[in-house]
Amino acid sequence: MSDIDHRADDGLPPLRDVVRTHGLEPKKALGQNFLFDLNLTGRIARSAGPLDGVTVVEIGPGPGGLTRALLSAGAARVIAVERDPRALPALAEIAAHYPGRLDVVDADALGFDPVPLVGASSLGTGPVRIVANLPYNIGTPLLTGWLTAPAWPPWWDSLTLMFQREVAERIVADESDRANYGRLGVLCGWRTQADILFDVAPSAFVPPPKVTSSVVRLTPRLTPLPCAVETLERVTRAAFGQRRKMLRQSLKAATPDALRLLEAAGIPETARAEEVPVAGFVAMARALAG
Repeated sequence: MSDIDHRADDGLPPLRDVVRTHGLEPKKALGQNFLFDLNLTGRIARSAGPLDGVTVVEIGPGPGGLTRALLSAGAARVIAVERDPRALPALAEIAAHYPGRLDVVDADALGFDPVPLVGASSLGTGPVRIVANLPYNIGTPLLTGWLTAPAWPPWWDSLTLMFQREVAERIVADESDRANYGRLGVLCGWRTQADILFDVAPSAFVPPPKVTSSVVRLTPRLTPLPCAVETLERVTRAAFGQRRKMLRQSLKAATPDALRLLEAAGIPETARAEEVPVAGFVAMARALAG
């Protein structure tokens, strides 16, 4: 990667120097792949929309390339959740450079609830967006957690996240893309509008992963089709758990009366899970609950 990729226009050192100074070699066990190209981190930050007055929650900032881009783009406040203690001194330098605008939380994102921190600011609440180059090993569990919250609309205004391309394709898939459509696509399609914005080549990362990555934006549907999330998950788990079987058979894992669910939803008993739109799964979930 050329030196132009490391150029810093915010008055802070190039990211390669930051990594070297603080001994921040990426750890595979933490799913770390760092982005040194500040042009790219800037593009990700801009993909989240105008950030003036916005509070951003960032997961896994590492040496802070995206953190810097979010602050440079005008985010009123960034709450950066980082479990690697080696990264905390580097993030503290960014916090000192942007006084009062960066809160660094030493925590595992899988067990951390940012909601109490979101409104605890003299800058006011305003919109809240989650923007992150997610560690590959926790990306899907984090997304599922954000999408299955009991309260809806959620506390966040949008999600702008980087995933492996294959996961991104599953997030945005519907019944027209049967190869990628599954439980994740149903959940995302039910509660959000999900779109792939652009791809990121492996060469953009250090170390380069073996796969292409994609930036995805998810915007919550304010009034999704009414349904209990637990019941919908029960139906999709059964339906996609045996993808090759017809639903009249696979749904027996959720209920002995599978035909009743199909009839209530107006779905042929010979249908397979990947042929059913989100509305069909919601209808089956409501029939199961009813």
